[in-house]
Amino acid sequence: MSSPLIGVLALQGDVREHRAMLERAGARSLAVRRPREVEQVDALVMPGGESTTMTRLARTFDLLEPVAGRLREGLPAFGTCAGMILLADRIEAGVAGQETFGGLDVVVRRNAFGRQVDSFEADLDVVGLDRPFHAMFIRAPCVEKVGDGVEVVATVASGNRVGRIVAVRQAHLLATSFHPEITGDSRFHELFVDMVDGGRASADRSTTS
Repeated sequence: MSSPLIGVLALQGDVREHRAMLERAGARSLAVRRPREVEQVDALVMPGGESTTMTRLARTFDLLEPVAGRLREGLPAFGTCAGMILLADRIEAGVAGQETFGGLDVVVRRNAFGRQVDSFEADLDVVGLDRPFHAMFIRAPCVEKVGDGVEVVATVASGNRVGRIVAVRQAHLLATSFHPEITGDSRFHELFVDMVDGGRASADRSTTS
């Protein structure tokens, strides 16, 4: 089986950094700006940025419905920071009429840790990783509530933020409040590539049985 082709939604944010991490993790990558590119990829990364701006741009470039449709069909996706908001079914402290791609059965709070000056770093114990992950939070959201099918992957364990949910997984979807693409540690991207490969292998088995 060839390496998966993973798109990075190229509307805003650390597109180049995510692509470099994906390729380091063994995937091929593609900047996604057009509906036809949404159809080409085996999975999609949604980077950070400003979530309302990103959804507005997605609608301007006719990406909102194609991406949402592929997510409903089971396209694996990984959202980081604002990308977590874009995947969430419900938002707290959002702007009136704010849209998302949806699919992730969580309630996410925008700017949960404060503004830019309140950015921080923390070592996280992460389900599926062999040692703590040093995470960087920049105007980060957090998960307030999770649905029955959502696994909590990491919470903050220090300071006045103890217990805040900052990474979750639901079937083919993965989301983090923080920016793993700027850490130099590719383990979250490796985890996502493994998810994508596992889904492709399952699909191959089902078509050949």
